[in-house]
Amino acid sequence: MAAHYGRRLRKGAATTAVAAVAVAALSASQAPGATDPDQGRQSATGASAPVPDTVSGGAGDATGSSPYYTDLPPLNSPSPSPSSTIGTPVSRGPAEAGIPATVLDAYKKAEAELRASKPGCNLPWQLLAAIGKVESGQARGGRVDAAGNTLGRILGPQLDGNGFALIADTDQGAYDGNSRYDQAVGPMQFIPSTWAWAGRDGNHDGKKDPNNVYDAALAAGHYLCRDGWDLGNEGDLHRAILSYNNSQDYLNLVLNWMEYYGKGTHSVPDGTGPVPGHRSDDSGSGRHTTPSGPSPKRSDPPTTKPSPKPHHHKPRPGGGSESPDPKPPVPPKPPVPPTPPQTPTDTVDHLEDADTGKLTAMAGDAFTERIGTRAETRTGASVGKVRVRFTITGDTDATFTGGEKVATVVTDAKGVAVAPALQAGEKTGDFKVTTAVVGRSVRSVDYTAAVTARAADTLARTKDTPLTCTPAAEFADQVQVKATYKGAVADKVAATATLVKSATDAGENDKGPYFKDADGKPVRTLAGLQTDAKGLLTLPKLYADDTTGTFLLRITTTGGATLTVELTVAAAAEPSPDPSPSGSAAS
Repeated sequence: MAAHYGRRLRKGAATTAVAAVAVAALSASQAPGATDPDQGRQSATGASAPVPDTVSGGAGDATGSSPYYTDLPPLNSPSPSPSSTIGTPVSRGPAEAGIPATVLDAYKKAEAELRASKPGCNLPWQLLAAIGKVESGQARGGRVDAAGNTLGRILGPQLDGNGFALIADTDQGAYDGNSRYDQAVGPMQFIPSTWAWAGRDGNHDGKKDPNNVYDAALAAGHYLCRDGWDLGNEGDLHRAILSYNNSQDYLNLVLNWMEYYGKGTHSVPDGTGPVPGHRSDDSGSGRHTTPSGPSPKRSDPPTTKPSPKPHHHKPRPGGGSESPDPKPPVPPKPPVPPTPPQTPTDTVDHLEDADTGKLTAMAGDAFTERIGTRAETRTGASVGKVRVRFTITGDTDATFTGGEKVATVVTDAKGVAVAPALQAGEKTGDFKVTTAVVGRSVRSVDYTAAVTARAADTLARTKDTPLTCTPAAEFADQVQVKATYKGAVADKVAATATLVKSATDAGENDKGPYFKDADGKPVRTLAGLQTDAKGLLTLPKLYADDTTGTFLLRITTTGGATLTVELTVAAAAEPSPDPSPSGSAAS
């Protein structure tokens, strides 16, 4: 796999010189004082500008744009170029290629599961390893137990809008312990609102826990493989990584680690892996970091007393003056906690349907109509930049495009969120799609969708050979028909074949041709038939009893397609007598 994606994705980073250029560019962008880090720069693999995740995901990406580790992979050259030492130092030594055993096992098992469930995605485990390195330093050097649970929670900073995204609590603190704001959680740093739909049970213990490396790795794999992305394709690979954290620097960094792990790695004991030392929020403003210098000293009090203010005395009767009445000290006012800035989500009063049409599709087909939902204030004004979560409920195997049951979409400037296209499964019947505003409880709108059985509107024989037989014999040819629906192949369509009494009487005939059941007994109705992937239906062999005549075989399908086939049973023609010898005997 490593050789496969390496050939397709490397566009220059395969050489030491170009790899050094990529690392130097990334390091320079992280240096103090760097401005507009995305402008005019491209990674060694030709990464394009960040593309926000507008189809599904959390608050624009899986992590809520939380900070990440910026340590770079070792360079192949013995001496790095001077520019590569600017900003984050370059890690060196073979230890960087080692991945803690349990963490590495989680990545490889996630790759194997995705290879089976979404083979078109072509997910390499090295991509999961690269993201795991950047997000959590491989679960803090592999500090996990044998089941893959992290030893203590791995949390990003609270997403309170102070330098990061502003995401109010969505999980009541269940995963991050914070009931006011969300925080990225676990070895793959999912925000709780994304984990709500992307979470997976990777270790099959019946739970979906973002703090378990098996669960988190499998969830990350499914997240990267949604929307039909093929990660063997450079454009889809970049889109998938940017949807995880929408930053050009992040994309460059992940691609470099993915390339590094693709050249070879090995497992190390859990808890012994190297832990990165630099985060994307370490330099510049210094927000959410501990100051590196000494604590500022408190100023000493003044050594001289200030002159007292003169008192105004009121005269006493008979002379002298009287001191003013003492006034009790005024207690200081308690500090007023800062009011969090109001977000668009705070202004939403309800959700309304945005002219969604009838949601109906045949089993196995995509729904042509997409759900549109509008976020509105109490007065009916539209609200943009609000996350709306769509959830499929009910006894159905229908999904959104990409195989997910939940999708989160940000409303546009008109306040409308359009859900990904629905894909019908094989289960027929009605199901619901519910809506909710992420981070706020408001009146929502639900949608009912229907999946109908696969159908055919036309049946035709594949051969026009007459079907004939002699009494008490078998027909030489089997009946084969092809089903179509609106001109297209109608596959997996249910069908029934019956030997009917006449063209006007659909009752089962009790004489004439017949099929045989498993015991060899005559059967004149076959139910539960189904066309194959090419829309073909081949019936079992037909046999004739002693009755002669013309008989009718009627084939019907779901959707109303009907075909009647004539069967003829006739006695074999008697041979013609030999002609008499001509002439007479010689006399």
